[in-house]
Amino acid sequence: MTDQQYFRDKVVIVTGASSGIGLAVARLFGSFGSKVVMAARSIDKLRSLAATVNADASRVLCVKTDVSVEEDCRELVRQTVEKFGRIDILVNNAGLSMRAMFKDLDLSVLHRLMDVNFWGTVNCTKAALPYLLETRGSVVGVISIAGYSALPARSGYSSSKYAIRGFLDTLRIEHLTDGLNVLVFAPGYTSSNVRNAALTADGSAQGETPLDEGKLMSAEAVAEKMARALKHRRSEVILTPLGRATVLMHRLLPRFTDKLTRKFIAREANSPFK
Repeated sequence: MTDQQYFRDKVVIVTGASSGIGLAVARLFGSFGSKVVMAARSIDKLRSLAATVNADASRVLCVKTDVSVEEDCRELVRQTVEKFGRIDILVNNAGLSMRAMFKDLDLSVLHRLMDVNFWGTVNCTKAALPYLLETRGSVVGVISIAGYSALPARSGYSSSKYAIRGFLDTLRIEHLTDGLNVLVFAPGYTSSNVRNAALTADGSAQGETPLDEGKLMSAEAVAEKMARALKHRRSEVILTPLGRATVLMHRLLPRFTDKLTRKFIAREANSPFK
C-alpha cells in the first residue's frame, strides 16, 4: 500500500503547524489526501498557509490554539470532530527552545518551556485520546535528541523533552492492548525557525540562530520520516547518524558524552559558555 493510499482521508491534527516541521508535516499529509487540522497561535498565518496544504479548502481546518491552555486544546479537538467526525493522528509538534545558562535564567522561562512543550503535549493528548482510541489511531510527540542526552544551556528545553518522552512511554504501556499507537519522534538538528525564536535568560527571543541552517536536515525530510514511522506504527524514531550515536554513547559512556557535548555547545557562535 502506498503512502497516499494509507493516509488518504485520515484526519490529522498538527500543532505548531505555522512553520518548520509542523508546516512540513501538514503539507505532506495534505499531499497524501489526508484531512488536515492546522493548529497554532496565529490564525491569520494558518489561513494564509492553508492553500499550500490542500487547494481544497474543505479538507483543511485552521484552529487558533495556544497548546499551553487546556481549554484551547479541548476546543481544537471539538472543532476537528465537528468538521471531520473523527481523529486518526495527533502530531504534538508545537514547541519552544531556549539558550541560556541555568544560573542566569529567569525561572519564568523554564515555566514557559514546560507549559508549551510538556503541558501542550499532555493537554492535546488528553483531549484527543477518546477519539484516537475509537480509531485505533496514533499520537506523536516531537521531542529531540535533547530528550535523551541533555544539552547544556538548554535546561528548560531538555527537561521538557525528557518529560514528554516519559509521558508518552507511560501512555504506550497503558494502551498496549487497545490498539493505540504512541510514537516518540526525535529529530536531530533540523532547519527551522525554532532557534531564532529560542528564549534567552530574560525570556526575550534570541533572534538569530547559532548554527548554519543550510547544513541541517530539512523539515520536509523530517516529515517524510515521520510519515513512514506512522505507516509502520513505530514506537520510537531517532533521526540522523549523529543523533543515534549521541543516544547510544549517552547510554554506554554517559560521563564521556557529557564532556563531548559541552565542548560541542561551547563552539557555537556566541555560546553562553564564553
